[in-house]
Amino acid sequence: MRKGLLTGACALALAAPAYAADLPYKAPPAPPPAPLFSWTGFYIGANIGGAFTRDSIIDNLTGASLSTDNSGFIGGGQVGYNWQISNWVLGVEWDIDGTTLGRTGPSVATAIGTLQANTSTDWISLLTGRIGYASDRWLFYAKGGGAWAQESATITNLTTGAAVGASRTRSGWTVGGGIEWAFAPQWSAKIEYDFVRLDSTNFNTFAGDTLTFNRDINMIMAGVNYRFNWGY
Repeated sequence: MRKGLLTGACALALAAPAYAADLPYKAPPAPPPAPLFSWTGFYIGANIGGAFTRDSIIDNLTGASLSTDNSGFIGGGQVGYNWQISNWVLGVEWDIDGTTLGRTGPSVATAIGTLQANTSTDWISLLTGRIGYASDRWLFYAKGGGAWAQESATITNLTTGAAVGASRTRSGWTVGGGIEWAFAPQWSAKIEYDFVRLDSTNFNTFAGDTLTFNRDINMIMAGVNYRFNWGY
């Protein structure tokens, strides 16, 4: 009896590994999915780029037009907020940039003498709404809103040596767009184009004459943003 029980136990011990090998293997649980990337949150950043203008000054007495093309550097900063809904991103942004824009145009002969214009821009500021489409860490967006610029214009009568000028903050509108890439959890880089049209401005000049000053600005810039409380 004892010998039979011992023999059975040995046989069971030898068969157990083979039986266990036939049991189905239970895979470990899958790791939890990575959190979805989100563009929602406040951000602050800096930018640098170039600006290109088309200026025209019209002498309303003679009808003479003085036009100049101008270019220069721009640089400054921006602050804003994004709100992501599914793949769509809505936002608002304010930026301000100093410029090196300034140029003296060619002289033009008029009935009151030979005139020459000088124009310059001290700074440009934009307050815009943004709408974009996010593909994970890439954001493609369009923007539009209000524009302001500190402008100066001077007209010199080269015949008499007299000069008249004006400096004021002008308003207008802007449209643009860009691409932004989140290269780190709280950092992103962007490239952007903006078109700015400023309202016409008039100022008095020689012999009761008035001049109308118009300016369009094209801006191309690159920038970086640091985001706070990014939902990542």
